[in-house]
Amino acid sequence: MDHALLPPRRRDRDAGDAGRRGKPSRSPFAERGISTQSVARRKEPPESSFNWSVLFRSFALNQRSLQVQIRQMIVAAIEERRLAANARMPSSRELALALGVARNTVVLAYRQLVDEGFLESRERSGYFVANLELADPPFTARNDMLAGSGLGPHWPERFGIAPSRQRNIVKKLDWLRYPFPFLYGQFDPSLFPTNDWRESARGALSVLEIQNWARDLIDGDDPELIDQLRVHVLPRAGIFAPPEEIIVTVGAQQALFMLAQLFLRKNTRMGIENPGYADARNIFAMMSDRVVPLEVDGEGLVPSKEVAECEYVYVTPAHHCPTTVTMPVRRRERLLELARQNDVVIIEDGYEFELSGENHGSPALRSLDPDGRVIYVGSFSKVLAPGLRIGYVVAPVAVARELRALRRLMLRHPPSNNQRAAALFLGLGHYKSHLRRVTHALSERAALVEEALERHLPRWRRMRGPGASSFWLGGPPSLDCHALAQEAEKRGVLIEPGDVFFMGDAPPRNYLRLGFASIARERIPAGIAALGQAARALVT
Repeated sequence: MDHALLPPRRRDRDAGDAGRRGKPSRSPFAERGISTQSVARRKEPPESSFNWSVLFRSFALNQRSLQVQIRQMIVAAIEERRLAANARMPSSRELALALGVARNTVVLAYRQLVDEGFLESRERSGYFVANLELADPPFTARNDMLAGSGLGPHWPERFGIAPSRQRNIVKKLDWLRYPFPFLYGQFDPSLFPTNDWRESARGALSVLEIQNWARDLIDGDDPELIDQLRVHVLPRAGIFAPPEEIIVTVGAQQALFMLAQLFLRKNTRMGIENPGYADARNIFAMMSDRVVPLEVDGEGLVPSKEVAECEYVYVTPAHHCPTTVTMPVRRRERLLELARQNDVVIIEDGYEFELSGENHGSPALRSLDPDGRVIYVGSFSKVLAPGLRIGYVVAPVAVARELRALRRLMLRHPPSNNQRAAALFLGLGHYKSHLRRVTHALSERAALVEEALERHLPRWRRMRGPGASSFWLGGPPSLDCHALAQEAEKRGVLIEPGDVFFMGDAPPRNYLRLGFASIARERIPAGIAALGQAARALVT
């Protein structure tokens, strides 16, 4: 038995018990002399003999409550027929001692499984696996069927598009295990407003609320979320829009995908910042063969003749992706005038607008546009958490109507329970208080990064707009950002190579994006020092 798989003792907060878990024992049932054999030897049929250590080998290795883990593992064993009908379960006391949890935790888990029909409680005998009369599988798959005959379609020839071949931003899914994750778009769990979001989620699960959101909205949205967006979010960008101009999406990327499907054809001239948001570029390139790069400088997108020649332009004026610079008002006005003169439609991505701060942010292009040629896209991914997947679009009524019809064909509407939880989060004032906390925390971290970069990489160029959660770094011309990323990873540092943000077959390789919302502030100095060591190691 691998001792590393045994659970350490900890307090089971969710079950409300006061028991503590001690040091790992030799096996899940070895503590206090209880063995697997003694547990299984209680007047149960021969087929009930079961290796309990296998069942609970992953116990306490995830973030769920102990009671939930016990229930999940037993249900899985029953559904997979590893526990036979009428098999006797270990007593609550025995299982509690074996797992190092309070007995009440096991009792609650067993009772819940009885209520759900997976276990039976027999007087003076204990708990047994219920006879669920699971239907036999229609057939048993043969090995040759699982392997495939090799006579099926040649799928690559059938693909109309090949998204996997595009240059994308690649991030490690296990980034939390690295000590220095300087990644953009991820978040430090300590910054998430856990209690406030829990209150909002619980409120959305009341009986009355469920009756409101559980029905099929077809192509509609939660009206309360629309109202809260109009009151608490959009006015910060200077946007005042009626409800019929607002549509909720599953993050900003779904919004961009729908806009691309709605507007772009193979010969549509679509302009995008260069460097710019890689996923937006890839989305537009799937629809049009004429995606053109547009020049960017220290004030964002340059209003040029190339812009005037486009039919649509995608821009991130609040915080340019990836340089983070903020476009000044005079340039925004010039860009709008150029668009008006040449009938250009602007897709404005409010990229990190909320983090600009109330006294630093400039009004959105949408708020300065009297003609209705700007479509605004926003989301809560950067300010709350990317996994929430709540975004929105503000567009003229005719555009919003078509977007709703298109979205209905894709997924009807985003999950209504998530919309209602977000509405409560906004309406209870949690959103604005969270913004104050997170902008203060990011400001402190930015100062630490700035100081550490000056100390360890003093000759590198760096850019950061007010409130941005990342730095755009330019190293010496000879730098290979991918080689640096590999060398830094050896030291526990994760960074994002910057070449993916550039268009063309030979993008510059001496840039990188350094996010700091995902790393604890106390680790920043050591992380930048390790990055400096990696950079010097490449030189030597």
